[in-house]
Amino acid sequence: MIEIEVQITDPRWDDAGFEGIAQRACNAVAGQLDLADGFVISVLACDDARITELNADFRDKPAPTNVLSWPDRALPRDQPGSVPERPDPSDPELGDIAIAYDTCAKEAHLQSKVFADHVAHLMIHGMLHLLGYDHLNDQDAALMEGLETEILAKLDIPDPY
Repeated sequence: MIEIEVQITDPRWDDAGFEGIAQRACNAVAGQLDLADGFVISVLACDDARITELNADFRDKPAPTNVLSWPDRALPRDQPGSVPERPDPSDPELGDIAIAYDTCAKEAHLQSKVFADHVAHLMIHGMLHLLGYDHLNDQDAALMEGLETEILAKLDIPDPY
């Protein structure tokens, strides 16, 4: 089981049941990747104003986004499209995720998705980033999207792609 330290700064996340959604999504990732118990992530459940500040500070993009992640360590891979190294259980901190209510709600509405399903997908996406997965090239994107789709299917959430 993944330990999630959640800081909610927008009360709409409480109303949406964010902590349960996040825990379910992150545990599904851990189960899919057969991660040992004891890993920890920190999550900031915020609004567009706060994620805009974070996006500007860390990515030089002063605009809202749905989710951001900051891995605690690099988990290298052999080549594009290959699986990253596994995290070391003796160093349980995986990193931080921030997720913005406004952007998530807007995207779910525009894409006719269930809000909780969209949030679960974004939490899975963010957690995979903490575990060394990315989508910077076609091979890595295919690996990451395929993994997301498999994990979502186990949660009975439709393929978002």
